[in-house]
Amino acid sequence: MATFLLSVHVLAAILLIGPVTIAASLFPRYARQALADGPERQSATGSVQLLHRICRVYAVAGISVPILGVGTAQVMGVMGSAWLIASMALTAVAAVLLGIAVLGTQDAVVTQLDRPERASTVTESLIARLPRLSMITGMFALVWLVVVVLMIVRPGSTTGT
Repeated sequence: MATFLLSVHVLAAILLIGPVTIAASLFPRYARQALADGPERQSATGSVQLLHRICRVYAVAGISVPILGVGTAQVMGVMGSAWLIASMALTAVAAVLLGIAVLGTQDAVVTQLDRPERASTVTESLIARLPRLSMITGMFALVWLVVVVLMIVRPGSTTGT
């Protein structure tokens, strides 16, 4: 049972966390183009809406990854391990970064793009927030990198690898 749960957990992480990380990382670039006046504006607007939809859908589906992880940890008997507790705390940090900072800014950009007449002050304000969004999505990706390393290395593991 542990092998099955671990396999499903790893597959869910790859298939659900990977796409949301990439989509969130690409969003600021296309949002800059979509909010600016230029020839790429129309195609960038479609890209922004698609990337936002990917982030929202995969964020909800991604909830299954920590749920499967907890189930796997219980079956394997490692719930009290320091590496697992650290991974769970970092997963919570990643969820907050995605749920509040990333999706919140993305919502504001998409809402502004959906308005027929855009206020230039709001658009300028959103463009000014995009470098911060880039930084936050980078932190989101870095948190997941650390979680993956913790899951592979498992400090204190009895496997000897």
